[in-house]
Amino acid sequence: MKHVLPKTLILAAAAAFAAMTAQAQPIVMRISHQVPPAHHLTRILEGFAADVKARTKGQVEVQLYGSEQLAKAGENFPQVAKGNIEAALSVNFQWGTTIPEMSATLIPYAMGELDQIKKFPTSEARKFLDDKLAARGVKSIAWLYITRETIITSSKAPIIALDDFKGVKIRGLNKLTDNALTAVGAAPTAMPGSEVYQALQAGVLDAGLTDLSAAYSRKYYEVQKYGTVGPLFTIYFHLYANPAWWNKLSPVNQKAIEAAAIKAEQDAIPITEETAAAAVRELKAKGMTLHLQTPAEQKTWKAAMQPPVVAAFLKTAPEGGAKIIELLGKL
Repeated sequence: MKHVLPKTLILAAAAAFAAMTAQAQPIVMRISHQVPPAHHLTRILEGFAADVKARTKGQVEVQLYGSEQLAKAGENFPQVAKGNIEAALSVNFQWGTTIPEMSATLIPYAMGELDQIKKFPTSEARKFLDDKLAARGVKSIAWLYITRETIITSSKAPIIALDDFKGVKIRGLNKLTDNALTAVGAAPTAMPGSEVYQALQAGVLDAGLTDLSAAYSRKYYEVQKYGTVGPLFTIYFHLYANPAWWNKLSPVNQKAIEAAAIKAEQDAIPITEETAAAAVRELKAKGMTLHLQTPAEQKTWKAAMQPPVVAAFLKTAPEGGAKIIELLGKL
């Protein structure tokens, strides 16, 4: 004689099995970003992913999608805010007019000292910017320091004195930073990093401006003879998540991810510094003549370049611009 299980018992068993299966599956945290595998940010993120897995005992799985696999750089914020992607990384100044205060680190020589970099993750300045991010609908998780060393390259003669900029067609970054270049007589043209090599090779540009490490990875040494290196701008990739997704995590897993984020912020500093030092050696080995700015030269450049950028910055960030400049000054 066959025994027929009650329907309620079957449903209860199915629900229990589904719950057990759900518990066995890790929570996925996809992170979208724009950098290629060879970039040193990838090394930092891989360490973060492994640390999250260890701290959450495998309950949260970080999946990294670099090289714009999930979304273009400019689409990361809306995709995360909508919940289509759990998390993403953006360069701090990519927020543009959405959160203009995020571009404060692009003020020339405003945040180029290593001690300032080390203090930033626990600073009032960081909290101020995190609050701005929260107001725009994302949960800020980590600020990963990526560079403080800018290189200005050239082919005919080195650019060391301010007069050397006069009439030079140079790659710019954006409208804000281009104010520094026009103030010293250069003619900046903003363009993506991927297009600069060809522009230098064709003579469309006389000079390049980029992160020190990028000058090597993009092979500027093939088309440029000279390079001047200094702490002109400081740039971060900051990690943020969808608040709804974040709030569904258990408090234990939230704390675990935050602890892994703090470690990643700390790890990013020596990794970035080592990468910059290696780039200097590698560019010299490839035949470039490099000039490392002296403190006196930095002071001269700062006096000429900082005021016009500050003025432009305050116009774009009338609400919080003065405040973030004040807070960065406390670092």
